[in-house]
Amino acid sequence: MDANIESVVANLSARDVFLHTSPEYHMKRLLAAGYPDIFQICRVFRGGEVGRYHLPEFSMVEWYRLGFDLQAIIRDSVEFINAILGDRLVTTESIALSYQQAFEKAVDLNPFDAGIAELIKTVGADDDLVGSLGEDRDAWLDLAMASLVAPTFEAQQLTVVYHYPMTQASLARACPENSQLADRFEIYLGELELANGFVELTDATVQLQRFERDQHLRRENDRTIHEIDSTLIDALREGLPQCAGVAIGLDRLLMLKLNANHINAVTTFVPGN
Repeated sequence: MDANIESVVANLSARDVFLHTSPEYHMKRLLAAGYPDIFQICRVFRGGEVGRYHLPEFSMVEWYRLGFDLQAIIRDSVEFINAILGDRLVTTESIALSYQQAFEKAVDLNPFDAGIAELIKTVGADDDLVGSLGEDRDAWLDLAMASLVAPTFEAQQLTVVYHYPMTQASLARACPENSQLADRFEIYLGELELANGFVELTDATVQLQRFERDQHLRRENDRTIHEIDSTLIDALREGLPQCAGVAIGLDRLLMLKLNANHINAVTTFVPGN
């Protein structure tokens, strides 16, 4: 349902189906059915993502911990990455910044108060870019994060960014202390994103409303409109326990571990090969 991700279409008995972009929905259904802490290493598929750090098919590790809050799942994720990359880092101590702190430190801008005009000025957008992103405020924030904020992160030390805006949290719960913030985090090494995680939203009604919002955003951006996954909504209604989860791209970790310059270097078969 994510407004920023394109699925890869397959055909099954003259019917379009989609290769999963993440195992998240099915893993949450397992948790709702009574499974304990679970993990999965699998191949996932995303359309239109090809580049130095992107392939349309890649390896992901995703796991969920029952009863974990935001700080607990962040520690868990940092420990996992350190176990793989620790010898390539100057320290295994991570830097933690709220989303607001990261913006204020990098570009002296409060991302929760800034209007679109200020964001356009901050990123130095030309007319073509303004025409492309239009009034999508979160798209401007994403651009600023990728082009101006993340490049300021330490190159050999993990940076954790947490408490993203609620508008950027389709599957995360609201922060209990501030409903304008999401219990979502990302982990970076330098400007490269390695992990994306949440304390999970368990309210079926709110999740359905968010999926409907995502459909609206996809419609506005001329993207394929996907049906809402009723099986996930039903599982949430049955009861998803309080839990937190994270997804990490294994190919990127392997790139960093081997000091490779391109994701193709750690993948046996790539598009066109």
